[in-house]
Amino acid sequence: MNERGDIAAPEADASGGRARFVQVFLAQRARMEALVSRRIGCRATASDLVQDLFLRFWRRPEVKVEALDTYLLRSASNLAIDYLRSAGSRDRLAEGLQHAEEDDAAQPLEQALQARHDLQRIDTALRALPERTRQIFLLNRVHGCTYGEIAKAMELSQSAVEKHMMRALEACKASLAEPASPLRRPGSARR
Repeated sequence: MNERGDIAAPEADASGGRARFVQVFLAQRARMEALVSRRIGCRATASDLVQDLFLRFWRRPEVKVEALDTYLLRSASNLAIDYLRSAGSRDRLAEGLQHAEEDDAAQPLEQALQARHDLQRIDTALRALPERTRQIFLLNRVHGCTYGEIAKAMELSQSAVEKHMMRALEACKASLAEPASPLRRPGSARR
């Protein structure tokens, strides 16, 4: 060991090297914590990070370093940078998840409101149809009857049933193609 307290001699025994590491680490601890704290803005987290730094060095095989005090300070600085990078990644990920959750929560509500509005428009279009056309449409689409079954029950040709269905489907399609009026809450009056 030289007079600066660095481990320089390879012949130093392992226990002496560890004791010297602890001594230098404790001497630099306040400076490392202050440096990390300035970088990340939190003294408690800085203290935890410096403690983690100690454990990292303690667990690995002894490394011979000329200026251990400078090496520890540089390592603490790098640790603060790594912490800020990972905190930034965590923040971006959390922000992205929050936006996704907000979007996911809003989409089903908007979709349900739009579907309800579309159903109201189709219902209005069906009510405007002649009675026989509306009955044929409901028998087919709601009750699942075939054109042949409807023709037999209503004493019509299958071609006539198809024509009524075409009118009903065109009316439904046209009602959805019309420009949508602003969605109103149930119970609100038109002016």
